[in-house]
Formats: sequence, structure tokens, C-alpha cells
Amino acid sequence: MTAQPATDTATRTPAPVTGPTVNPRRHRLGGLIGLVAALGAGGVLLALPTADPDPSPGTQVRTIEQVWPDARPVEIPAALSDGPAYSPVFFLDARASVGTAPSPEGTHLRLVLRAADGTIRELRRLPIADGPVYAGFARDGDEFAWAESVPGADGHGRTEVWAANLATAQPARRLTADTGDVVFFNSQYDMVINSGRLYWASVAPDEETATEIRSVALTGGAVSVRTEQGAWSVSAYPWLVSAGTGTSGPVQLRNLEQRKVIEVDATGSELVTCSPTWCRVLVLAADGPGRIELMRPDGTDRQQVAGGVATAAVIDVAVLDRFEVVSLADAQRTATDSQQLLLYDVREKRTVVVSDGSGLVLCRDGILWWSTGGSDVTAWHTLDLRTLK
Repeated sequence: MTAQPATDTATRTPAPVTGPTVNPRRHRLGGLIGLVAALGAGGVLLALPTADPDPSPGTQVRTIEQVWPDARPVEIPAALSDGPAYSPVFFLDARASVGTAPSPEGTHLRLVLRAADGTIRELRRLPIADGPVYAGFARDGDEFAWAESVPGADGHGRTEVWAANLATAQPARRLTADTGDVVFFNSQYDMVINSGRLYWASVAPDEETATEIRSVALTGGAVSVRTEQGAWSVSAYPWLVSAGTGTSGPVQLRNLEQRKVIEVDATGSELVTCSPTWCRVLVLAADGPGRIELMRPDGTDRQQVAGGVATAAVIDVAVLDRFEVVSLADAQRTATDSQQLLLYDVREKRTVVVSDGSGLVLCRDGILWWSTGGSDVTAWHTLDLRTLK
């Protein structure tokens, strides 16, 4: 359940399939998460020329073991202890996670908490026949929240927001069904928690160019709705990011608390996606992608991340305000074939190889994970970026 940012103009690396995806053109969805493709959006996959092994010309690429000898990626089995295949959607640490899996009898799609020792706790289950979707995951301490949608025969299905305490055995609780026409991008900020409230973005009814910023208390209750003119997505609270790219319009950052707006300059040959602290710039060459760069929203501290053979492997820009997650693949490879997974370290201005055989790639809350085994995932691997000093 993912939607693409405005820079997502080509094919892309898929994320684990947890359900349908959100329409990047912000069509009204009748409260449902709209279908973009069976493949999720793990990142922006560019049309690649013949691969160049060096993602940043003139830079010697080292492995993660060489740069951070104490960093050890963790391998997670691709199936649960009760049998079905498992797709993690949020890691609590390098081993414990929340994810989706069918029930052993194949009748329901479950959202489960998988502990470090492999034991599972079921948070929710919905009939597979109804085409359920889990999306928009957010965590604050022991509180974990998500959205779930079930399509309707008339195209106007049901979306609800739920939460559970991961430290207790209490059942999950519904926070609200008053969600609006939800817009998700497979970003770690699709839903954010701040001061005991959960925030998300929806398309404003009867206003194609307006966005509702909705919120509800983690204890439930009435939903607060704030309408912002323009097409926006939620970023790190209290920021919103506009849907402009530099070619379709200027990229803007809006602070909900200070009413502050930052406009990011971009040329007609650049596609820009921003967080409050960094912007990813896809600089286009005459015959296709030229290179990936990072810069501050004010245009300073600009630095090259990779050449045109690279892909931005996740939606979010410079996770932890430090690491840009990048993949390399030949043009002949499919999105789920082996890719070289790399981290560009903004602080040290260096590129580090994480894996030479990655497939699906995701990153949330500072933990990077990827699959191996091609389209038939055989294992998941995690790396806690917060431990890299």
C-alpha cells in the first residue's frame, strides 16, 4: 500500500506486497487505498544505461564490514513458525518486527508481531477474500498504529485506523473509521505520532488541489481535520512536503506549527524530493538519468551520491538525516533480481556496499531491511543504521 512521490516517474524497486497501492495522482479514492500496481514502491528505479560498477566516480567503494567492523546484518527467516511466508512492514529492532502473513489455512491476511525468538502475536486478521490492505505504520514507544482497508463492490470501501500496545496482551483497538480519502506513499511518514496524536493526509473532498491533514488521539475519539491548499504529503512532524518536482512546479516544505514555508529551487532538468533537512535531486541527462545528488533545502551542501546507473532504493530521503539508500543493477535485470545495495554516508561523503544480492528494499525508523532469493523470497536481512557510528 504505497503511493509514489512526484519524482517517481519510472519503474521502481518493489516493497513487500501487503495490499494495493495509493494513486500518485491523488485521485479521490472513496476512503480506500487505490491500486497502482501489485509491486509496492520501495524506491525510485530509473531507466538504467549499461552499468558502471562505481556509483560515485573517483570514489573507492568499501564494504560495510570494512567501514563498520562491528556492524553485522541479521538474517530473518522468510516464513513464520506456523508456516506461511512473512513480509515485514516495520522493525522494532534488528530482529523483532511487525509484518503480514496469511493464516496457515490461507483464509485470512494477518498483521502479526514477530518477536526476536520467532514467536508471533496476532494483532489483526482480515479475510483474504475481501482483498484487505495494511498500510501507514507508525510507532511511539510501545504504541503501534496502522491503517487497514477493505475494498467495496461499488468502489467505495472502508478504511479504518487501528492501534495496539506491543508490550501487553491487550487486543488491538480501532481508533477511527473517519479517515477520509487516505494518501500513502510507502514512506515512514505516511502516518506520524506526535504528542499522543496520530496524523495522516487525505484528499480533500470536492477539492482536487487541497489536502486534509487529519489526526486522532491514540486513545480514540473525534478526528481533527485541517485543510491545506495544494497537494501535500506528511513528513517528519510538523512538516509537510508538496507534490512538486521542480519540473511540474516548485517543491515546498510547510511547517504546520510555525506556518513557515520553504521553497526549494530546481531547474527544468532536475526532479526533486525533499525531507525537512535534505533533498534528493535526480539530474537528468539528454538521453536519460544523469546522476543522483543531495542538497539542503536551501541549495547548500550539494554533493553527488551516484551516477545514472543507480536507483534510489527507498522513498525517504537521507534516512536518519545521514544515509541515502541506493541500489545498482544492470538494465537487463528485473526489480527482484540481485542488486547491489549501498549506503551513501552524507556525513563522511562515502559509499559503502551493504549487500551484493538484494531484492526488495525498505527502511523505516532507522532500520534497513532487504530480501534475498529473487521473487521467491528465501530470507530477510536487517541492518540497524542507528548503530553505525
